[in-house]
Parts: sequence; structure tokens; C-alpha cells
Amino acid sequence: MQQHLVRVYESSSTPARSELLAWKLAVVAADDAPLDVDVTEMIVNRVIDNAGVAVAGLLRRPVANARAQALAHRHDGGATVFGVANTTRVSCEWGAWANGTAVRELDFHDTFLAADMNHPGDMIPPIIAVGQQLGSSGADLLRGIAAAYEISGDLTKGIALHTHRVDHLTHIAAGMVAGIGAMLRLDVETIYQALNHVVHVTLTTRQSRKGEISTWKANAPAHAGKLAVEAIDRALRGETSPAPMYEGDDSIIAWFLDGPDAEYTVFLPSPGESKRTIMESYTKAYSAEVQAQAWIDLAFRLRERLTDLSDVDEVVIHTSHHTHRIIGSGSGDPQKYNPSASRETLDHSLMYIFAVALEDGTWHHVQSYQSERAARSETVALWQKIHTVEDAEWDEKYHHEDPQKRSFGGRVVVTLRDGTTIEDEIDVPDAHPRGATPFGRDDYLRKFHELAGLYATVDERERFLHVALALPSLTPGRLSELNVEIPPALLDVVGLTPGLFERHGH
Repeated sequence: MQQHLVRVYESSSTPARSELLAWKLAVVAADDAPLDVDVTEMIVNRVIDNAGVAVAGLLRRPVANARAQALAHRHDGGATVFGVANTTRVSCEWGAWANGTAVRELDFHDTFLAADMNHPGDMIPPIIAVGQQLGSSGADLLRGIAAAYEISGDLTKGIALHTHRVDHLTHIAAGMVAGIGAMLRLDVETIYQALNHVVHVTLTTRQSRKGEISTWKANAPAHAGKLAVEAIDRALRGETSPAPMYEGDDSIIAWFLDGPDAEYTVFLPSPGESKRTIMESYTKAYSAEVQAQAWIDLAFRLRERLTDLSDVDEVVIHTSHHTHRIIGSGSGDPQKYNPSASRETLDHSLMYIFAVALEDGTWHHVQSYQSERAARSETVALWQKIHTVEDAEWDEKYHHEDPQKRSFGGRVVVTLRDGTTIEDEIDVPDAHPRGATPFGRDDYLRKFHELAGLYATVDERERFLHVALALPSLTPGRLSELNVEIPPALLDVVGLTPGLFERHGH
């Protein structure tokens, strides 16, 4: 690995382009290092995982609306849209939009936790969409996805956005551009210009994940994907973009992050070094915010020691700064205790999630969030007794310099009415590579069948899996087969209101 110091410079002393972070990211993206076997296998797993969660969300309104928008932009030979027949194609940026929304809607795909956090699987839909339109091969796609995970992951490890209330999409968008550029074997200059462009236009605040969280949460990474496709298109036409986006005296670092005196260290692979950052990510076993995954497992385990939840007087969750502030009571957000809150908000309330997991001993992507489930009097009573505290020990574990020693859980102390305390702790979710039951290929396949099986036939699921599992050997033009069709009648979602694209003048 190579170590790169990133800091702000006055315009008069801007370093040579070759020393700028965006250029170095572009160099890594363009480097055609061979992929390790386990990396290839993991990419296939994530393509399968994305498809399953996408199909399960196809009838939800945000996904249906995004699909309707995409279908208003037909393009022969373009990208496919999840659920729709393969013969129906849309312009690739709209394929990225529709499929990205479908993948994100249930908050049920993979995750990456470091100095910042994100869902790297969000980068896959725009890369596939471009590959479908341009006739890329399976090997091309693998190279692109590996580069996307590498660039986004390296940025996520080196530069924290959330501490300044900046959303993680900026790093995701950079990964999307890097992935498309790597798949298409674009030159460093073109990727560099597109990187500057997309970082500039995807700088948004975390209000999208605060308060009464809206349906935009599902659209946000899809919007970044659409912008990434457009950034690549514009760069291919020879247009230039704002630079330097990281080091400039009016840059993201200077004005939105740690300021003009800030210094960051970003580690990137050396030339010819395999891109392995995807192996530091993992998928979710539950449809809930990433920081909550381990706590659901711990709640299931605690049930064996809590015979009567009405005896609980207080539950204190000791955890990292990230978890406490983002989904815990440290957010200061009263919506996280509101029984009438949206699904998106409940998904980001550790207190709600822990209470329901304690009561039910199971988790479901729909039933666990239903309004009548959230409003149960006994649930509300237990929910109000739960709060989080930031614990220095667990925060240190969260940020451990060795990825193999990082912890994403904490310790819980349950106090009963008679003063008895019950304690337990968990380092990582059970599905984590170091967890009690790490996710393997069979688990990805099971999850796919459970979710995609809600709407897709057995034959269609098996057809998709046959293609996905053969991804390394897919010939150019076959990426369009990476789609899951469902019966057309199911896609007729009632109650959608036409937008601009379906309206016509009189």
C-alpha cells in the first residue's frame, strides 16, 4: 500500500496534478491489477445479494416511482430495469436510478464501517447499467466493481464525512466513477475529470438521515449513481471539472470538513497490487441500519436470560461514538422514540430495534416495521427504557487500526426492577466474517431465494443465478442477463401519481 498525505493548499501553491488525491485515485482505478480469487467470489456474492433485496422492494412506492421515471426514458440497447422484461431497455443513467433505488430501499445489502460508513453495494447498479449499454464483459464488470469498492473504501477509511454532517454519498460517488472508469478501461485523465465532477456535485448533508427520515433515503445513492454516469459521459467528451476538489482552498476539506489546516492520510494500493477492500465489507443478515446488526443478534441472545420483559427497569447500551450519535439516543432526535415515525426513521433507531428484537426474537424486513407493530403499548414502554451511551473502550475498538480487530458492537446492561443486572456484549454481528455464523455463498443464495422468491418464479431465479455465478466468464454483451424479471401484473402498483415525464402538453 502507498500512503498519501492530503491537505489544503492555497491556489498559488497547488501541487502538480500528479500529486493530487483525485489523480491518485484515478491512477488506482485505471491500474489493471489481477483480481484475487476470493475477491472475485465476493463480488459475485454481492451481485446476487443486490438482486435479492432489489426484487423484494419492487412493489414499494419509492421503487415503483423510480422505475416509472426510468421507463419514461427508453433506449434501445440500454440498461435493464429490475423486475421488467429484459427486452425493455432504458438509458443507462436511468437504469442506475431505478435499480439503485430498488437495491437501497430495504436497507438490506452490504456495508462498510471505518472512519466513516456507507453501503458499497450501492455502487454496483450504475456500473452494471453502463456495462449493459456498452456491451462490457463479465471480467470487465468484475474489474470495475473491485475498483469501486477499493476507492470508496480507501476514502471511507481515511476521510470522515459524517462528523461534519456531510453524507457518505461523496465517497460512494467517487467509487462509482472509479468503477465505471475501470470497467471501460478509461485513461487516467478522463477518470480524474469525472472524479472531480462527481465529488463536487454529490456533496450533501446528513439531514437525509435525521429527524423524520423520508423516502429520499432510498433515492440518494441512486441519484449519486445517475450523476456518476453523467460525470463519466461529460469527461469522455473532453470537458474539465473543478479541481482540486480535495486540496483546493475552496474545496470540500477546506469548507465542509476539518478546514484549511486539516491533514488526512489515505492509503491506496501500489501499482499492480490487488484491490482487496471489498473483503473488509460484509452484508446484512437483517433489514436494519448497519450499526444495529450486532445488537439484533445480542437481543436474540439476551431473550434466554430475560423471562419477563415487563420486569425490565432500564437498558443501557454502551457503544461507539458512531452508533451512539447516529442511531442511538446521542443523536438527540426525539423521532427515534416516536411510535408514529416512518419506517426509514425506525430503521435508524437502535432503541426501537433492540426493543422489538428482544420481544420477537426474529426480524423481518416488513413486519418488524409495521405501524401497528411499532405502536404496541408494551413495545413503547420497553422502547422508552432503552438508551445509549458513548463508551471510550468500544469507540477505540471501532476504530482499531487493524481491520481484523475492529468491533461494531458493545456492551449492554439490563437493570431489573429488583435491582438485578444482566450484562452481555458482542464484538461484531454474527454474519460478519469474524462473527459466530459468517455469511458464505450458501447464505447469499438462501437470502436471495427468500427475498426474490416473493415475486420471481423459481425458473427465473435459477436463470439469474446461473448467469451471476458464471460472471467471470460472461462474454461481452451478456451483462443484460443480470436482471430478475417478475410477472408483469405484479408491477402494476396502484396509486402512483404521474410526474413530468409521463405528462404531455395540450
